[in-house]
This record gives sequence, structure tokens and C-alpha cells, in this order.
Amino acid sequence: MDTQSDGFSGPEASSGKPAAARSREADPYATARNIVLRQLTNSPKSRRQLAVKLAEKDIPDEVIQAVLDRFEEVQLVDDADFARRWVASRSQTKSLARGALKRELADKGIAGELAEEALEQVSDEDELAAARALAQRKLQSSVDLTDRAARDKQARRLVSMLARKGYSPSVGYRVVNEVIGDVLEQQPDDAWEEPLG
Repeated sequence: MDTQSDGFSGPEASSGKPAAARSREADPYATARNIVLRQLTNSPKSRRQLAVKLAEKDIPDEVIQAVLDRFEEVQLVDDADFARRWVASRSQTKSLARGALKRELADKGIAGELAEEALEQVSDEDELAAARALAQRKLQSSVDLTDRAARDKQARRLVSMLARKGYSPSVGYRVVNEVIGDVLEQQPDDAWEEPLG
């Protein structure tokens, strides 16, 4: 049998190592480049995310650094651009506040000045408008807000939800009070009448 036809040759065939492991040993730089290109094809990534992925594949540290340096030189890896895009996307699609966005960026290896520059895209007004829109969407229309206990329960639930999105308690309470107040203003006057007895 021709050993070339099954993809093995002499010493490699007897090594018992999978083809991927043999490939990494043969040229870890090429393997690292291929991994990075595949990762970037799926979605933009920060340098730290790519470094973690390469380390998981047992790429040596010096190879990781060299390959990522080269990708930065040709601007295929750009943490500042990644941070700006991440903040724009997550603030719009997930209605996250700057605090939550800052934590997410840190998890991806973006901190300090790069993170602050990216977060400047979200103004106080933007954050307040997003919190208000989120509270309006999550307000349960079936709840009788004229009932004090039900109203308080709904307010606590909404403030907690906003806190999970990174909004401060002061912003949460302010927005929730405004949203609930708007709903109560739209109700007929007799809805506010205290029950007799």
C-alpha cells in the first residue's frame, strides 16, 4: 500500500499523533495564523480573546505574540476598533449601561484608555433614554398599578432588571418612577379613588 495515499509518511505514520498535532509541531506559526483567521471570520475579536484561543490550542507563547503582533501591524486585529464596535452594538441591542459595557470590555482584555474612549459613545442622555425604553418594554401591562403593593413589587422588579443591565440604583429608581407615573397619568380619575370601608 502506498503510504502517501493515506496522508501519512514514514516516521509520522508511526508517531501515533493526530494530523492536527503533527501540523502544529511542523509549523506553529502557520497553525496560529489559520486559527486567528478562522476566529476573525466568525466575528471581530480582541487580542486577548485570540491569545486565549491560541493558548487553548497549545500554541507556544512566543508564537502567539509574534502572530498577533503581525495581525495588529496589518490592522486585522485592532482593540480600539473592536471596543468601539462592541460598545455600539451592545448598547443598542442589549440596552446595556456603561458600567456593564465596561465589565464586558474588561473580560475581553480591553481596559483603561481604550475602554474609556469606546464608552464615550454612550452619553448620559443615551443611557437614560435606553433605560427608560427598557423599563417601558418590561413593564407588565397586566399589573394593576393603582394597587400600592402591586406597584411597589413591579417597581422593585424593574429596578433589579435595570441593575443587571448595569444601571445605577439612582437611574433605575428615577426611570421606573417616571415610567410608572406616566402609566398612572393615563388612567381614568376613578382608578385613583380609595376603596370605601
